[in-house]
Amino acid sequence: MKKMFAHVFAILALGVAAAAWAGPVNVNQADAATIAQELVGIGQAKAEAIVAYRQEHGPFKKVEDLLMVAGIGEATLEKNRANILLK
Repeated sequence: MKKMFAHVFAILALGVAAAAWAGPVNVNQADAATIAQELVGIGQAKAEAIVAYRQEHGPFKKVEDLLMVAGIGEATLEKNRANILLK
């Protein structure tokens, strides 16, 4: 039982550490691979959607503009708010 608890704790600690390594990233300049690497909960497909939206509509003016990208919701935005740069 203690061994299982230790394993679960280690996995959770690694997840927290990975989140701490995220960002910051300028979503108006970065490529999809960089966005996916630096933002929590953003995989390659969502990162490509961010870049496509930016190319079609121009640069993001405020962080909340990312909510217009398909697949980006409030929870994802809030997880990453501190690591999103616009300039």
